[in-house]
Amino acid sequence: MTKRHCYLVHIEQIPSRAAFGVIDAHNHLWGDWDVQKLLAVMDEVGILSYCDLTANVSISWAEGGYVLGEGKFEDFVANCADRYPGRFYGFTMANFARPKTEPLFTDPDEFVDQAVAILQEHVEQGARGLKILKELGLHLRDGDGKLIGVDDPRLSPIFAQAGELGVPVLMHQSDPAGFFDPITPENEHYESLQKYPQWSFADPKFPRKDELLARRDNVIRRHGDTTFILPHVANYAENLPYVSKLLEENPNVYVDFSARIDELGRQPYSARDFFIRHQDRILFGSDMPASAEMYRCYFRFLETFDEYFFAPDYDGTFERARWGICGIGLPQDVLAKIYYKNAMKIIPHLQEDLKGSTVFEQ
Repeated sequence: MTKRHCYLVHIEQIPSRAAFGVIDAHNHLWGDWDVQKLLAVMDEVGILSYCDLTANVSISWAEGGYVLGEGKFEDFVANCADRYPGRFYGFTMANFARPKTEPLFTDPDEFVDQAVAILQEHVEQGARGLKILKELGLHLRDGDGKLIGVDDPRLSPIFAQAGELGVPVLMHQSDPAGFFDPITPENEHYESLQKYPQWSFADPKFPRKDELLARRDNVIRRHGDTTFILPHVANYAENLPYVSKLLEENPNVYVDFSARIDELGRQPYSARDFFIRHQDRILFGSDMPASAEMYRCYFRFLETFDEYFFAPDYDGTFERARWGICGIGLPQDVLAKIYYKNAMKIIPHLQEDLKGSTVFEQ
């Protein structure tokens, strides 16, 4: 919906900087290595380090969503990680970044061998994890035209290899519940799906949300020695009891809450309880184009009890709003874990990269 004027009188508490230095553990550089403006925003609001999850591909807005292009992990290392030590780290997609119109593989053994080799090579070059996009499970098919599920046993050696290398797998499966329903005015994501029709999976040709989550959960249970980061509150922020149970049953799982403070902020009591209960398993992430306004809204959600303010849209803009949200006012010790401590715990080498930093406490 279009934002309307709100006549509610209340004192706004918008942090100019986060209470602690922040690791944005879920974002993208889009293959753009001109990061001076981004660094200025990071310094302004207290973002200590920024993760490019797709550091070996380029991404661009197009076709009512995004499209993937070719890229090299070496370029990310040379232009970002090495040039600005500690400020950027990257994940690799290995060889999963295939066009939707082409088979992911015709020879599964060859594909898996190549994926394992690329993952090993990129980890040696500095990659801190493996990123699996939602195209796996929704679009990508084998040489016979069969849709490939994320829990396809043929892919298991790749997830096992990540565990052996000690790097986490950030695995995006599914999307907001409304993305799987028809694009009608009754759908609470109607405006978003009109703007980005590529994000609609209402067509019966796509698996249903529950099936995608079940396949993902098969993978995390099958690979107990591999650490998994499930983005967007395990892609079920509408169902926190489910996510809570998932975390309790799977100690190898962490979540981030990137692009979901809208979902969380409309259930602030439940969200606050969730963050406190699982304070050791939640990472900060935004997954939005960086701006001071966007980051400050995240800090406001986490640090204050402000009522009825608006979260950024999925593309980081504030022109539209689905509903008002409330802050959850987390305690300082919980904030420290979510802002940086949990990421430093599971992302290889972050501890040493950021050793001696003076911006953990503002």
